[in-house]
Amino acid sequence: MVSPLWKLRLAMLGTLAVVIGVTTLIVGGLAIYFGFGLTITALLIVLVNLAQWLFAPYIIDAFYGISEADPYRHRELYEIVENLSSKSGIKVPKLMISSLPIPNAFAYGSPLTGNRIAVTEGLLKVLDRDEVAAVIGHEIGHLKHRDVQLMMFASLLPALLLYLGYVFSYSRSSRENRGLLGLGLIALGYILQLFVLGLSRLREYYADAHSAMTLEDGASKLQKALAKIAVVTGSLAIRGLNVSQYSQFRTLFIYDPTSSIRDLELLSDAERLV
Repeated sequence: MVSPLWKLRLAMLGTLAVVIGVTTLIVGGLAIYFGFGLTITALLIVLVNLAQWLFAPYIIDAFYGISEADPYRHRELYEIVENLSSKSGIKVPKLMISSLPIPNAFAYGSPLTGNRIAVTEGLLKVLDRDEVAAVIGHEIGHLKHRDVQLMMFASLLPALLLYLGYVFSYSRSSRENRGLLGLGLIALGYILQLFVLGLSRLREYYADAHSAMTLEDGASKLQKALAKIAVVTGSLAIRGLNVSQYSQFRTLFIYDPTSSIRDLELLSDAERLV
């Protein structure tokens, strides 16, 4: 019988194979179209995949306004990360702060940057200390399970395909063939994102379990944190904030902002039934 963690690892390998396969098809197709030889084509494929893996954290930093946390201003946060890292038996990750107004958190990193945990300014405003600790315990679970770098690598390609697709589709200077290329990239980006989202859901279950087992009453604290995140994100969306603009790497997030209004409605329905 396959153990639960092996199910996660097999899903990770399957998703990685799909992402590398799609990248190979795109880069290889473009290289052949422009007349490159097989050697140069193979080299380009390797370089593009390697670049995705190594430099993705810098792209994520730029997208989400991320900088390293101030050790004085965020001293309590550093203590939480150090304590939970010690309990989990992993090296202490670098603590980062994102300027996003929505409450969220995620783990990411590469061999160039090391492992990182980022929390948003929005999250620090709405959660109490125990709830923040539960969220960080969840993210440390991702680091413990070693799924962070693969997930980040897998998330980058669909995000870039969607971005390039919209650029080609809505550019005023685009010709008809560019518009078709844009639509093709968008379609491919969404299809690839389905594979990544499937893996994302599976890895979230294991990270939730890690937080629940690492902290005292961790399951309850994490549930409260996620409920608050859903309510606040949904409220921001209802008040006019376009939360979907932050969804480029939503597969890394502890909570998907694009589902916030639906989740807020479900929570409201549940309260009426109680």
